[in-house]
Amino acid sequence: MLVGIMKNRLLIGCLSLPLIVCAFAAVTFAQTADAVVEKHLAAIGGRPALMKLTSRKSTGTVTLSTQGGEFSGPIELLMKPPNKARLQMTIDLSAAGAGSMIIEQRFDGTSAYATNSMQGETQISTKQIDNMRNAVFPTPLLGYKERGARLEQLPNEKLQGKDAIVLLLTPTTGSPVRMFFDPETYLILRTVTTINSQQLGGDVQQSTDLSDYRTVDGIKLPFRVVTSNPAQTLTIALTQVEHNVAIDDATFVKK
Repeated sequence: MLVGIMKNRLLIGCLSLPLIVCAFAAVTFAQTADAVVEKHLAAIGGRPALMKLTSRKSTGTVTLSTQGGEFSGPIELLMKPPNKARLQMTIDLSAAGAGSMIIEQRFDGTSAYATNSMQGETQISTKQIDNMRNAVFPTPLLGYKERGARLEQLPNEKLQGKDAIVLLLTPTTGSPVRMFFDPETYLILRTVTTINSQQLGGDVQQSTDLSDYRTVDGIKLPFRVVTSNPAQTLTIALTQVEHNVAIDDATFVKK
Protein backbone atom coordinates (compact mmCIF):
# COMPACT_ATOMS: atom_id res chain seq x y z
CA MET A 1 0.00 0.00 0.00
CA LEU A 2 2.75 2.43 0.98
CA VAL A 3 4.69 1.72 -2.18
CA GLY A 4 1.57 2.43 -4.23
CA ILE A 5 1.13 5.78 -2.47
CA MET A 6 4.73 6.70 -3.17
CA LYS A 7 4.40 5.75 -6.82
CA ASN A 8 1.43 8.06 -7.19
CA ARG A 9 2.74 10.96 -5.10
CA LEU A 10 6.41 11.08 -6.00
CA LEU A 11 7.32 14.20 -7.98
CA ILE A 12 10.21 13.95 -10.40
CA GLY A 13 9.73 17.23 -12.15
CA CYS A 14 12.19 20.07 -11.67
CA LEU A 15 13.71 19.35 -8.26
CA SER A 16 15.67 20.29 -10.04
CA LEU A 17 13.35 27.41 -6.47
CA PRO A 18 5.13 35.15 1.98
CA LEU A 19 5.62 38.42 0.60
CA ILE A 20 5.39 40.89 3.49
CA VAL A 21 3.00 43.69 2.64
CA CYS A 22 4.71 47.00 3.25
CA ALA A 23 2.78 49.60 5.23
CA PHE A 24 4.13 52.42 3.10
CA ALA A 25 3.10 53.49 -0.38
CA ALA A 26 6.74 53.47 -1.54
CA VAL A 27 9.80 51.56 -0.34
CA THR A 28 13.32 52.95 -0.48
CA PHE A 29 16.03 50.30 -0.66
CA ALA A 30 19.59 50.90 0.49
CA GLN A 31 20.95 49.20 -2.62
CA THR A 32 19.71 48.18 -6.04
CA ALA A 33 18.87 44.64 -7.12
CA ASP A 34 21.90 44.67 -9.43
CA ALA A 35 24.14 45.65 -6.51
CA VAL A 36 22.84 42.68 -4.54
CA VAL A 37 23.55 40.38 -7.48
CA GLU A 38 27.12 41.65 -7.82
CA LYS A 39 27.77 41.14 -4.10
CA HIS A 40 26.31 37.65 -4.36
CA LEU A 41 28.46 36.73 -7.36
CA ALA A 42 31.54 38.05 -5.56
CA ALA A 43 30.62 36.07 -2.44
CA ILE A 44 30.41 32.77 -4.28
CA GLY A 45 33.70 33.21 -6.10
CA GLY A 46 33.45 36.09 -8.57
CA ARG A 47 32.56 36.37 -12.23
CA PRO A 48 35.99 35.28 -13.61
CA ALA A 49 36.01 32.04 -11.58
CA LEU A 50 32.38 31.27 -12.43
CA MET A 51 32.98 31.80 -16.15
CA LYS A 52 35.76 29.20 -16.09
CA LEU A 53 33.38 26.41 -15.07
CA THR A 54 32.63 23.97 -17.89
CA SER A 55 30.83 21.27 -15.89
CA ARG A 56 29.95 20.07 -12.41
CA LYS A 57 29.54 16.58 -10.96
CA SER A 58 27.92 16.38 -7.52
CA THR A 59 27.43 13.18 -5.50
CA GLY A 60 25.96 12.47 -2.10
CA THR A 61 22.88 11.07 -0.41
CA VAL A 62 19.22 11.97 -0.70
CA THR A 63 16.45 11.47 1.86
CA LEU A 64 12.83 11.50 0.76
CA SER A 65 10.36 12.37 3.55
CA THR A 66 6.74 11.40 2.89
CA GLN A 67 3.62 10.60 4.91
CA GLY A 68 4.74 6.99 4.78
CA GLY A 69 8.15 7.63 6.32
CA GLU A 70 11.69 8.47 5.25
CA PHE A 71 13.61 6.69 2.51
CA SER A 72 17.14 7.40 1.33
CA GLY A 73 19.88 6.45 -1.09
CA PRO A 74 22.69 7.80 -3.29
CA ILE A 75 22.30 10.70 -5.72
CA GLU A 76 24.35 12.06 -8.61
CA LEU A 77 23.83 15.35 -10.44
CA LEU A 78 25.67 16.30 -13.64
CA MET A 79 25.52 19.82 -15.14
CA LYS A 80 26.97 21.62 -18.17
CA PRO A 81 26.37 25.04 -19.73
CA PRO A 82 24.07 26.49 -20.64
CA ASN A 83 21.48 24.39 -18.76
CA LYS A 84 22.12 20.70 -19.45
CA ALA A 85 21.45 18.50 -16.43
CA ARG A 86 21.06 14.88 -15.45
CA LEU A 87 19.88 13.72 -12.04
CA GLN A 88 19.90 10.10 -10.92
CA MET A 89 19.03 8.74 -7.49
CA THR A 90 18.26 5.36 -6.01
CA ILE A 91 15.72 5.24 -3.18
CA ASP A 92 15.81 2.24 -0.86
CA LEU A 93 12.20 1.15 -0.23
CA SER A 94 12.99 -2.07 1.62
CA ALA A 95 11.41 -0.66 4.80
CA ALA A 96 8.16 -0.37 2.83
CA GLY A 97 8.34 -3.95 1.60
CA ALA A 98 9.82 -3.14 -1.80
CA GLY A 99 13.25 -3.01 -3.38
CA SER A 100 15.05 0.02 -4.77
CA MET A 101 13.44 2.69 -6.93
CA ILE A 102 15.77 4.30 -9.48
CA ILE A 103 14.75 7.81 -10.52
CA GLU A 104 16.34 9.58 -13.45
CA GLN A 105 15.78 12.97 -15.03
CA ARG A 106 17.57 14.36 -18.10
CA PHE A 107 17.48 17.74 -19.83
CA ASP A 108 19.56 18.43 -22.93
CA GLY A 109 18.68 22.12 -23.15
CA THR A 110 15.58 21.47 -25.26
CA SER A 111 13.92 18.19 -24.35
CA ALA A 112 13.28 16.70 -20.91
CA TYR A 113 12.97 13.05 -19.93
CA ALA A 114 12.01 11.61 -16.55
CA THR A 115 11.54 8.02 -15.47
CA ASN A 116 11.61 5.74 -12.47
CA SER A 117 11.84 2.00 -12.21
CA MET A 118 8.30 1.65 -10.78
CA GLN A 119 6.29 4.03 -12.98
CA GLY A 120 8.28 4.04 -16.17
CA GLU A 121 8.51 7.29 -18.12
CA THR A 122 6.79 10.28 -16.50
CA GLN A 123 5.44 13.23 -18.47
CA ILE A 124 7.00 16.60 -17.72
CA SER A 125 4.83 19.69 -18.14
CA THR A 126 5.71 22.59 -20.41
CA LYS A 127 6.14 24.84 -17.39
CA GLN A 128 8.59 22.41 -15.83
CA ILE A 129 10.58 22.27 -19.05
CA ASP A 130 10.69 26.07 -19.05
CA ASN A 131 11.93 25.99 -15.46
CA MET A 132 14.67 23.54 -16.42
CA ARG A 133 15.66 25.79 -19.30
CA ASN A 134 15.94 28.71 -16.87
CA ALA A 135 18.22 26.76 -14.50
CA VAL A 136 21.32 28.17 -16.16
CA PHE A 137 24.71 26.81 -15.06
CA PRO A 138 26.53 27.89 -12.96
CA THR A 139 23.91 30.44 -11.82
CA PRO A 140 20.87 32.06 -13.47
CA LEU A 141 22.09 35.42 -12.14
CA LEU A 142 24.93 35.46 -14.66
CA GLY A 143 23.71 37.11 -17.85
CA TYR A 144 20.05 37.23 -16.85
CA LYS A 145 19.53 40.54 -18.68
CA GLU A 146 20.84 39.09 -21.94
CA ARG A 147 18.28 36.30 -21.63
CA GLY A 148 15.47 38.83 -21.24
CA ALA A 149 14.74 38.08 -17.57
CA ARG A 150 13.60 40.84 -15.23
CA LEU A 151 14.96 41.37 -11.71
CA GLU A 152 13.34 43.42 -8.97
CA GLN A 153 13.84 43.88 -5.28
CA LEU A 154 11.02 43.13 -2.85
CA PRO A 155 10.70 44.15 0.80
CA ASN A 156 13.01 42.28 3.16
CA GLU A 157 11.58 39.24 4.96
CA LYS A 158 12.52 37.62 8.25
CA LEU A 159 14.32 34.32 7.65
CA GLN A 160 16.41 32.42 10.17
CA GLY A 161 16.34 35.45 12.45
CA LYS A 162 17.71 37.77 9.76
CA ASP A 163 16.22 40.46 7.54
CA ALA A 164 16.81 38.56 4.34
CA ILE A 165 17.16 40.55 1.13
CA VAL A 166 14.53 39.35 -1.35
CA LEU A 167 14.87 39.52 -5.14
CA LEU A 168 12.33 38.36 -7.68
CA LEU A 169 13.73 36.94 -10.92
CA THR A 170 11.10 36.76 -13.66
CA PRO A 171 12.17 34.89 -16.83
CA THR A 172 10.52 35.36 -20.23
CA THR A 173 8.82 31.96 -19.81
CA GLY A 174 8.49 29.66 -16.84
CA SER A 175 8.02 30.43 -13.16
CA PRO A 176 9.34 33.53 -11.37
CA VAL A 177 11.75 32.75 -8.54
CA ARG A 178 11.99 34.58 -5.23
CA MET A 179 15.53 34.49 -3.84
CA PHE A 180 16.35 35.20 -0.20
CA PHE A 181 19.89 36.47 0.47
CA ASP A 182 21.77 36.56 3.74
CA PRO A 183 22.26 40.32 4.39
CA GLU A 184 25.75 39.68 5.79
CA THR A 185 27.25 37.08 3.44
CA TYR A 186 25.04 37.61 0.35
CA LEU A 187 24.72 33.85 -0.02
CA ILE A 188 21.29 32.51 -1.00
CA LEU A 189 19.38 31.07 1.96
CA ARG A 190 16.17 30.09 0.18
CA THR A 191 14.42 30.12 -3.18
CA VAL A 192 10.66 29.88 -3.72
CA THR A 193 9.04 29.11 -7.04
CA THR A 194 6.06 27.34 -8.62
CA ILE A 195 6.18 23.87 -10.12
CA ASN A 196 3.50 22.09 -12.10
CA SER A 197 2.48 18.70 -10.75
CA GLN A 198 -0.16 16.44 -12.26
CA GLN A 199 -0.03 14.38 -9.06
CA LEU A 200 -1.05 17.44 -7.01
CA GLY A 201 -3.55 18.76 -9.50
CA GLY A 202 -1.60 21.63 -11.05
CA ASP A 203 0.64 24.42 -9.84
CA VAL A 204 2.12 24.18 -6.35
CA GLN A 205 4.65 26.28 -4.48
CA GLN A 206 8.05 24.74 -3.83
CA SER A 207 10.76 26.13 -1.55
CA THR A 208 14.43 25.19 -1.45
CA ASP A 209 16.65 25.93 1.57
CA LEU A 210 20.40 26.11 0.98
CA SER A 211 23.02 25.73 3.71
CA ASP A 212 26.39 24.21 4.67
CA TYR A 213 28.25 26.30 2.10
CA ARG A 214 31.74 25.01 1.29
CA THR A 215 34.41 26.21 -1.11
CA VAL A 216 35.30 23.98 -4.07
CA ASP A 217 37.81 25.26 -6.63
CA GLY A 218 37.27 28.78 -5.34
CA ILE A 219 33.46 28.54 -5.67
CA LYS A 220 31.13 28.49 -2.65
CA LEU A 221 28.42 25.88 -2.96
CA PRO A 222 25.62 24.66 -0.64
CA PHE A 223 26.31 21.07 0.41
CA ARG A 224 22.86 20.75 2.01
CA VAL A 225 19.75 21.40 -0.09
CA VAL A 226 16.23 20.85 1.27
CA THR A 227 13.39 21.09 -1.25
CA SER A 228 9.80 21.05 0.05
CA ASN A 229 6.35 21.05 -1.56
CA PRO A 230 2.93 19.84 -0.35
CA ALA A 231 3.71 16.23 -1.32
CA GLN A 232 7.19 15.64 0.02
CA THR A 233 10.48 16.97 1.33
CA LEU A 234 13.71 16.05 -0.41
CA THR A 235 16.98 16.53 1.48
CA ILE A 236 20.25 16.32 -0.43
CA ALA A 237 23.53 16.07 1.50
CA LEU A 238 26.48 16.29 -0.86
CA THR A 239 29.73 14.53 -0.11
CA GLN A 240 31.75 15.51 -3.19
CA VAL A 241 31.67 18.16 -5.93
CA GLU A 242 33.99 18.14 -8.95
CA HIS A 243 34.34 20.85 -11.56
CA ASN A 244 35.39 20.77 -15.20
CA VAL A 245 35.10 17.00 -15.55
CA ALA A 246 34.53 15.50 -18.99
CA ILE A 247 30.82 14.79 -19.56
CA ASP A 248 29.55 13.58 -22.91
CA ASP A 249 26.56 15.59 -24.17
CA ALA A 250 24.82 12.28 -24.90
CA THR A 251 24.50 11.90 -21.12
CA PHE A 252 21.71 14.49 -21.12
CA VAL A 253 19.76 13.06 -24.05
CA LYS A 254 16.85 10.63 -23.72
CA LYS A 255 18.01 7.05 -24.10
